[in-house]
Amino acid sequence: MVPGLSDAVTMLDAADRVVVLTGAGISTDSAIPDFRGPKGVWTKNPGAEKQATLQHYVEDVEVRKRAWQNRLTSPIWEAEPNAGHRALVQLEERGVLHTLITQNIDGLHHRAGSDPDRIIEVHGSVREVVCLSCDYRDPMEVALDRVRSGEEDPACEDCGGMLKSATISFGQSLVAADLQRAEVAARSCDVLIAIGSTLAVYPIANVVPIAKSLGATIIIINGSPTEMDDLGDVVLRGSISEILPPLFGRASTD
Repeated sequence: MVPGLSDAVTMLDAADRVVVLTGAGISTDSAIPDFRGPKGVWTKNPGAEKQATLQHYVEDVEVRKRAWQNRLTSPIWEAEPNAGHRALVQLEERGVLHTLITQNIDGLHHRAGSDPDRIIEVHGSVREVVCLSCDYRDPMEVALDRVRSGEEDPACEDCGGMLKSATISFGQSLVAADLQRAEVAARSCDVLIAIGSTLAVYPIANVVPIAKSLGATIIIINGSPTEMDDLGDVVLRGSISEILPPLFGRASTD
């Protein structure tokens, strides 16, 4: 058994209102690499970070063309939710999961069956495409079909503007309503569980100290140390897809 697992189960047994924050680590077992880890997308190809920077994306058509090709071949399209994603659905079915905040853009929480009304995708979703000049929004697959047909840098069909994935790029503001909703959830929970995040990306990482300061129990689950392990009442280290099923499967329904 993972050290601390039984303590975490006991804490969940007593919980009425749980908030979960997930990061890239929950999706690596679905064969989606993280960004900055040893095998991360940006670690292996530093130039790829330009495609996630709004200024470069807007100013350089070659960056956009490479971004569209990378979207075509992204492992996200073949990825399936893993046992960790499914375990969160199980926690939700027990009636204690209030809000699921995710830093991930892969949409796997939705695909696993988590209630969309409980999910806050603070960094957006790669599964949709948006126009930077108007309100156009469509499934990403619509734009990718145009790329497959030979359009290297497809433009908005409504206004001719520039299209990009509905993700939050560097240099682009997060959605204020999402951040506010996440903070409100953190302030009202009795347990906050941080899963698969280094807790180094702000402002969303602030939900952990906010919840802690108001008396919530903090459970941190990750494959490696995080920047907030000192705030954890329990820190579980290991494979997320192996830890979550027994953790949530053993929580009491009383």
